[in-house]
Amino acid sequence: MITALIFIAVIGVLVLVHEWGHFIMARRSGMKVEEFGFGFPPRLFGIKKGETIYSINWIPFGGFVKILGEDGGQLDNPGSFGSKSISARLKVIVAGVVMNLLFAVLLLVSGNFFGLRIGLFDEETIAVARDKKIQILQVAPESPAEKSGLQILDEIVGLQVVGSAIQYVTTTEDVQKFTSEHVGEKLIVVLRYGNGTATKEVEARRNPPPGEGSIGIVMALTGVISYPWYEAIWRGVNDTAMLTYNTIYGYYLLIKTLFVDGRLIGEVSGPVGIAGITGQAARVGFSYLMQFVALISVNLAVLNISPFPALDGGRAVFIIAEKFRGKPIDKKIEAAVNGIGFALLVGLMIYVTIKDITKFFTV
Repeated sequence: MITALIFIAVIGVLVLVHEWGHFIMARRSGMKVEEFGFGFPPRLFGIKKGETIYSINWIPFGGFVKILGEDGGQLDNPGSFGSKSISARLKVIVAGVVMNLLFAVLLLVSGNFFGLRIGLFDEETIAVARDKKIQILQVAPESPAEKSGLQILDEIVGLQVVGSAIQYVTTTEDVQKFTSEHVGEKLIVVLRYGNGTATKEVEARRNPPPGEGSIGIVMALTGVISYPWYEAIWRGVNDTAMLTYNTIYGYYLLIKTLFVDGRLIGEVSGPVGIAGITGQAARVGFSYLMQFVALISVNLAVLNISPFPALDGGRAVFIIAEKFRGKPIDKKIEAAVNGIGFALLVGLMIYVTIKDITKFFTV
């Protein structure tokens, strides 16, 4: 229940940030905003304030801003979308993406100032970091670690062979040394959750697949580092830029391997999978949750600006095409293309949601 509430709150904030960008820019451009909706119709309820209806809708994974004349009608109305210049319309379209990126910057600037948990890979950062932990960064599919229920961000504090005393660990090398000395045996992994501990039983494999290790995890020593406000600002901007670059590159690899090799790299998660990760991040700490929300915000920005029908980038393509053609694209064609794009997106969401639920019940 708590995980669901946190997930709804996170999605709600990100949707509001994105749609607020469209809303503000539309109003600044002199357009009439008919509805500001959280979620997709059918409508649950709405409140009209001024000329705009603020609504809550039944399908919670998204939101929208309905602007007068978005469908190309009412061109003679000075408050309609279609009556405005191409530059004004493009600004409204990309404003949501810009807001998502600015929100990520805000989160990461705050995190760098108050303290972000990062991987410690050199002596300098190890020396200045506080609250050091050995944490799991990756769990290999079908590995003993996954079968035992070990999860990303779990903190390892000790190991033991079944029936023997706990050996506490302070470095990733301690964990690797212990597991290599007890291959083929049942091990108990001691984890810390808040002020308490829990244990998981896992088998150390004799011949693991290349790159997985005997139990199938990737670990790192992590710690909290904070910076003065003036340094936190440029670090937050730089972190967002790097996150954006890596996200774009990740989507590029995803599309390339899908269409060239006919396979997916990594796992694609839907709302259920993201909700689970959100819950994990929140349980580990507010710092992790901020970083994770920044990551989702950047992903939303990159995904939305991609030239796919029904997304902001797809709508921008039609407006740019209008500029080169000297006249608008036929609205029936645009509506059909966007409808197909929307259907594909809904289908993909249903597919990955079912996959997430299936994975949840088979772990």
